[in-house]
Amino acid sequence: MKPKTTAIWFALAASLFAFIWIFNNYLQPRAVAVVGLLPGLRAADVAGIQVSPAGATEISAVRTDGAWLLQKPLAYPAQAAAVEALAGALEKLVPASRLSASDLRGHKNADAEFGFDNPQFSLAVAAGNQRHQLMVGHRTAPGDQVFVRVGGEDSVFVTDVGWLNLLPRTAADWRDTALVGAAGTCDWVVVTNGTKAMEFRRDPAGLAWRMVRPLQARADNERIAAALQQLRAARTVQFITDDPRADLSSYGLQPADLAVWLGQGTNLADGIEAGNAPPTNSTLLFARRAGWGAVVAANKDAFAGWRGGVNDYRDPHLFTPGTPPGEIEVRGENNFTLQQHGSTNWDVAGESFPADADNVQAFLKMLASLRVSEFVKDGNTATNIQEFGLVAPAHQITLRAAPGDTNAPLVQLLFGTVETNRVLVKRADEDFVYAITPADYNSLFLFNDGWYYRDRRIWDFSETNVAQVTLRQSGKLRQLVRTGENKWSIAAGNGMINPPAVEETIHRLGQLTAAGWVGRNITEPEKYGLATNNLAVTIELKTGEKWQLDFGVELPQSQTALAAVTYGAGRWAFVFPPVLYQFVANYLTIPANVP
Repeated sequence: MKPKTTAIWFALAASLFAFIWIFNNYLQPRAVAVVGLLPGLRAADVAGIQVSPAGATEISAVRTDGAWLLQKPLAYPAQAAAVEALAGALEKLVPASRLSASDLRGHKNADAEFGFDNPQFSLAVAAGNQRHQLMVGHRTAPGDQVFVRVGGEDSVFVTDVGWLNLLPRTAADWRDTALVGAAGTCDWVVVTNGTKAMEFRRDPAGLAWRMVRPLQARADNERIAAALQQLRAARTVQFITDDPRADLSSYGLQPADLAVWLGQGTNLADGIEAGNAPPTNSTLLFARRAGWGAVVAANKDAFAGWRGGVNDYRDPHLFTPGTPPGEIEVRGENNFTLQQHGSTNWDVAGESFPADADNVQAFLKMLASLRVSEFVKDGNTATNIQEFGLVAPAHQITLRAAPGDTNAPLVQLLFGTVETNRVLVKRADEDFVYAITPADYNSLFLFNDGWYYRDRRIWDFSETNVAQVTLRQSGKLRQLVRTGENKWSIAAGNGMINPPAVEETIHRLGQLTAAGWVGRNITEPEKYGLATNNLAVTIELKTGEKWQLDFGVELPQSQTALAAVTYGAGRWAFVFPPVLYQFVANYLTIPANVP
């Protein structure tokens, strides 16, 4: 390339770069700042709004302690969402066009022409030290825009009409339809239900409710939470009257049939009174919100959770799980203690074997699910305790936070007299006597021995480590030798086998886990159907180690059988897992036609 040509191209490139730089910095049109109709207005600062619809009463709402209240035409809680939606729309309201004072000189009667002599709405908005005023006039000819005048200005603005839908036409548009406003944050509740009065208080951690009146007792947390949620979600169906001279007795509100008072700390936060049903609608009740004179109608279901006797609000469980126990002590016919070590491991105190964590958790779950069938007696004396069989209880369960914990137990349950239709129970830390059903009692103590909680895994080996399997059944013997993967041999004349199926069966047997223990150190094998003619399986590993499995009586309804295995000097009976039993029955038995 010639030097002259290179210079020309270089000059062109430099010129282009200079033009781009000048255009970006000096020649681009400046962005036009968007100015709102009410400059400086922030919805968060709005403390009051007055709306005067044409030919109607003024509607005003003020923000007090974070809540919105109607002041005119009546005093009543306001719908915060509706008021704040209007405030937010006014903050973002931008005029589409503007007619200046000079533009208006050509209009002989501008106020009448644009609708400001009798505006659709007049607004006053207080925010901080500012007060904004608006008048809403006629709509434009197409109807999709409206003329607006801002107080203190001679101009007329044109805006979209969408925000007009947020303006209230009557006070009912902004009246709060909630029956209560603090049901989700209260920490005490007082209920007067007919002649009964009950008081509940939430514990300092906010996790549980207690009944403190008419007696000190654990409360039904689920029922109270559901009743509060139902009350908080309820809405006014109809505003009946705001007349302060109305005859409240005609609505069943003097005295009220039901009242629920909600408090926070030492303050009354809110409340509701419920009375009669309207003559024309039995699904509704007349009601009155605490501190406000209006009588309203609301769905009867909103109050259903607060109707009942004292015992209906008591905790129906013997205990509510909180801190996970680290020790479970059971006293009765056979005493035993389960202790936790680490986060998931358990053992049976005094035994050499570990406990099955799943069985321990199942026991705790069953204990926590026990429901009181009857509140037998409160405020019991020593004589009562003696009569109920609780001085020397038949069974006793103690949960402690950690093994050997000498502090107060998490809970201690005493099980006393067993009657035809009930079993009497008492918590050591309460004066109440409860009852549970015999069925629940029998389920809880069905396996009242520590051995039942032994780890259910019987052994653990891989089929690749198996040398041979010996089967004995009805006086016959058959040996299966593993010769490779999915390869098994059998002595000639001993019938046919399915090597892959045998391999799968032995693989599953390698992780044999009892469905449940039924006996320890058994001395009467006939009780479990164990007999010499029944199937016995001996598994010999390549290491020389041997495991023997003896089968007992079949359990047709469970599609399995009882079985026994020897640990050391003791023989244990258990329920064989049903699915694996089908594999054993099909592939590890000696057919009757085999000699």
